[in-house]
Amino acid sequence: MTIVDQQTSTREIETPPESDWEPRIVAFICSWCSYTGADLAGTAGAQYPPNVRLIRVPCAGRLDLLFVLESLQRGIDGVLVVGCPPDHCHYGEGNLLAQRRFRLLKGLLEHVGVEPGRLHFSWVGASEGPKFARVASEVVESVRSLGPSRTLVRGMYAASRSALVE
Repeated sequence: MTIVDQQTSTREIETPPESDWEPRIVAFICSWCSYTGADLAGTAGAQYPPNVRLIRVPCAGRLDLLFVLESLQRGIDGVLVVGCPPDHCHYGEGNLLAQRRFRLLKGLLEHVGVEPGRLHFSWVGASEGPKFARVASEVVESVRSLGPSRTLVRGMYAASRSALVE
C-alpha cells in the first residue's frame, strides 16, 4: 500500500511505459473510517492490487474535485473516492456532500468523453477491511478492461481552472 498525503503533487505519480501497462489508480480516502478500513485490510492480510495509491484527505467532503481532474489529466487511469458510510461521518454530512459532488463530476466527465468505469465512489467503514480490498480490486479490474486513459488533455484542465476563476 502506498500512502501519499493530500499535499503531494500528482506530478510525482508517473505513468509507466505502455508496454508494461498496469492501471494506475488514485484513491482519495477519508482519514477517519475509510483509512482505518484500508489499514485493516493491510494488517489482516487482505490482498488488493499494489497499483492503488492512497491519498488521505481529512474528509471525502473536503476533497477538491480539481485533484480528480488533475490526476486524470496527468495520466492516472482511474480514480476512487472512498468516504465514511452514511451516518458515520465525523464532520456530519461530509460523506453525503462528497457523493453528490462526485456524481456531478462523473456526469460532466462522461459528457466530455471520459468512460464511467474510470471513476468510482464507495463507502468503507473502519471495520470493513475486506470490503476495501474487494472495492480496490474491482476498480482495478474495471479500469484494466478500459485500457490506458487517453481522454483528457492538458487544455481541459487549464480550461476548467480558468472557468472556476472567472
